Amino acid sequence: MKLKLALAAFALGCAGPWPAAAEARDKPPPLKNPALLNIGFVCHWQSHCIKKQERAMQRALKYVRKNQLPAWKMQLCNRNASRNGTRKDWVGFNNCVRNAALRPPPRSRRRNG
Repeated sequence: MKLKLALAAFALGCAGPWPAAAEARDKPPPLKNPALLNIGFVCHWQSHCIKKQERAMQRALKYVRKNQLPAWKMQLCNRNASRNGTRKDWVGFNNCVRNAALRPPPRSRRRNG
């Protein structure tokens, strides 16, 4: 009885990763798509996080294309969404560009002398 139970558990355990492996083989690696590479590095290649970031990227880009945002807002949101220089947190960027409460930063006064 224990042998049958062990074999059944082994068979179910082996069947689990097969669909995921087949799905991974169907998609080409994102080596030629810098946006997907960026998202992969930000998310540490976790599929749930990657899907969330891709959706936020699509929504943010659509919003920016549709609405004429001022340059100060784009610069502010790019700075806020930066991760280690070139990396972008698209969820943060999407939330930032849609935030109506943001105001332009005060102009810095330069002293002469």
